[in-house]
Amino acid sequence: MKDYIFFDLDGTLTDSQEGIIYSLREMINHFGITKTDDELRPFLGPALWDSCPKFLGFDLEQTKEAVDVYRKSYFEKGIYVNKLYPGVKELLEALKDNGKHLVLATGKPEEQAKIVCDYFDISKYFEFLGGSTLDVSRSKKEQVIAYSMEKCSLTERDADRIIMVGDRENDINGAHKNGLKVIAVLYGYGNQKEFEEHGADYICNTVENLGKMLLSGDL
Repeated sequence: MKDYIFFDLDGTLTDSQEGIIYSLREMINHFGITKTDDELRPFLGPALWDSCPKFLGFDLEQTKEAVDVYRKSYFEKGIYVNKLYPGVKELLEALKDNGKHLVLATGKPEEQAKIVCDYFDISKYFEFLGGSTLDVSRSKKEQVIAYSMEKCSLTERDADRIIMVGDRENDINGAHKNGLKVIAVLYGYGNQKEFEEHGADYICNTVENLGKMLLSGDL
């Protein structure tokens, strides 16, 4: 039985696309780079430490500079250009009322993640809010998941008790590297092809159906 549910944040609990793209645009403008919103969408989800070299060809020093510019913009404005997906608060409440242990495992820096969860009054549903560090020491999703497991006194022997819920390939890959199964949600920023290529264990299209899956006892 899956009694621990690990949630991603951006694209899974909150629709933060507008605020993130705003700060991404501030970041690329700093370097004199022009991209459309569609060209920036692949940045949604994975850590900038990975995305800047992959999509912009940046070296480590350029990536550090880019991350600093992005974070300044995001803390000042982008973080609040955000909204909960409809039904998320009710989902979290129902899961908690049914004895589920809820854990946040997001690639967003932990300090930012706590601000967002407090802002939307959902911190109270979680037993632990886990995120990345501001440097590269805990930037990959598998590191965040492992860290969150450790903080909840869970080991690899508890993998059958945990399911990850996310919306991008890094959620799938990070969970699998920790021996966890994954529900990938189509209402976020990923798509069916991405989920199938990376081996999502389950694919769900709405918050309502996600709740039914998590409460069914069939996972």
